[in-house]
Order: sequence, then structure tokens, then C-alpha cells
Amino acid sequence: MSELTKQTINLNNHTVLASLLGAGDENLRFIQDAFQSRITVRGTSIEIEGSPIEVSSITTLVSDLLSDIEQGSDPDIESIKRALALLHEGEYAPKELHNDVVLSYKGRVIRPKTPMQKEYLDYIRQKIITFGIGPAGTGKTYLAMAMAIAALNRKEVGRLLLTRPVVEAGENLGFLPGTLTEKIDPYIRPLYDALFDMMDPVRANKLIADGVIEIAPLAFMRGRTLNDSFIILDEAQNTTPQQMKMFITRLGMGSKMVITGDITQTDLPKGISGLKTVRQVLEGIDEIGFIEFHNRDVVRNSLVSKIIAAYAQAEAKNLRL
Repeated sequence: MSELTKQTINLNNHTVLASLLGAGDENLRFIQDAFQSRITVRGTSIEIEGSPIEVSSITTLVSDLLSDIEQGSDPDIESIKRALALLHEGEYAPKELHNDVVLSYKGRVIRPKTPMQKEYLDYIRQKIITFGIGPAGTGKTYLAMAMAIAALNRKEVGRLLLTRPVVEAGENLGFLPGTLTEKIDPYIRPLYDALFDMMDPVRANKLIADGVIEIAPLAFMRGRTLNDSFIILDEAQNTTPQQMKMFITRLGMGSKMVITGDITQTDLPKGISGLKTVRQVLEGIDEIGFIEFHNRDVVRNSLVSKIIAAYAQAEAKNLRL
């Protein structure tokens, strides 16, 4: 019989304990079911008894969930699932992830939740142009937006420029009601949503009115040189190779670019996505970095990861989708 060890975590705070345990102790039960060790709550203390390896893993996990709570983010089943998956794969680097706070807003913090997200943030810091490629829900655009706002707050750049290609996915812009601006707005609305999720709307609208933050379709970038800016191109799988070349050559002095997209979800009616070909052209240039996200980096509902995997399997079988 293997040697057992015991570890006690003293909280001395009923509110923190309640947040950790979750509604109806669902968080505790979920963690307990993932291990052989016994987890017992006594007053405001948590006792963990089991094999040394498991006790160490559970202690680390609980300590990091407590760090989340201290920073205003209550753990839930989805966040615990991600942590457990990384833990079992030997890729759990909690201290490194928890210490990398990108942005704080309204009492909550934005930081990486997976090792690949952490590497993505490091690339954005180190490289002039960073490509974030991968499935929906991996935080590509959200983290890039947080980095952009943080850079603006620290006065590392003078303005933010957020752009998307306007590609008709079954609709025809000419037949949509309204002015050109009203027709284009739905295509770039997600960028506004992400911005207002991280910045006070009054301040954000003032910065937009002053030209410090610009949100515009990709076509509006042609012929410009973008200096002293943090520039994000979202949905880049919908650019043609010519558009991609046009965009990245807009880079001016003191600027940084982040280009995100999912090459499996292109809406281009015909032709090749510029996001598919750009890596072949630019990989190997030191100032440019490529990060490729996978299903395990999905930080939305865990069902999203399963859906993405199911579609990938169907495509591998050459099913007509």
C-alpha cells in the first residue's frame, strides 16, 4: 500500500470558502471525483489526504483557485475542468498563468488560462507582428484587445486601431437597408463589444470620437501608414493574400500588430485565404511570431471544444458539410 500524506489549507473566511466550494459544493464534488484522495471540509479548513503526488496537485489547484477569488474571479466548473485537463497532461503552470495579469477592470482580471494563451501574450510583448491562429473560443481576439488597451493605458502607443474584413456570408450589402456605415456596422460590432467589455463605455466613446481608438473595415486601411499604434486585424481568414499583404505593409514606426483568425471558418466565396498562405511567406522572420491554438485551448463552454473536434473529424473523413 502506497504511503499516504495529509495537507490542511486554513482559510479562516467563510465567504472565500463558499466561493471556492461553489453552489451546493459543486466545485468541491467535481474536484473530488477527479482524484482518489479524500477532501474534507472542517469549519473553514480543507483537509486533503491521499498519495503525495495527488495531495500536491490538489493543494496547488486549490491554492490557485483561491488566488482567483482574491482577484475577484470566482471559480466555476468550466475553469476547473480546464485546470484539471492541463494538470493531467503535465502542462499546468498555475503560478506563471496567475501572475500574468494583463488588464483589470471592474474588479475582475484578464489573464491567460492555458499555457498556449500565456505563450501568445509573451509573443505579443516580444514580437512586432503576432499571428494567433486557431478555433473559436480560444481567446485570440479577447486577449489581443486586452493587451492593446493595457498598452494604451501605459502610453506605450498613441492609439488603437481595430479592423475586420467585410465579407458577405450569404448576404449582399447592396440589398441591406441603411447608409454604408449602417450596412458595415454589424460586421465590426463584435470589436465594439470586446472593447466595451474591458473599458468604461463613456471613456471608450470619447477616445473613439477623438480618433484615439479607430474601429473600421479592412478596406479603409489601404494607402495608410500606421505609426505609434496597436493594430488588431480580426477574422483574418477572410482576407485574400493581396489584402493580407496590403495590411501588414501598413505597419509604421513604433507600432505593433496582432492578426487573428480561424482558417477552418473562411467566408471567402472563392480563392485562397491570406491567413493560410502568410505563414509560408513570413515564417522565419524574427520579429514575426505565429501561435497556433488547439481545441484544448478553448475557454468557452467545454461543449464548444467537443463540437470543434467533431467537425475536424468529419472533415478528415471528407464529409460534405
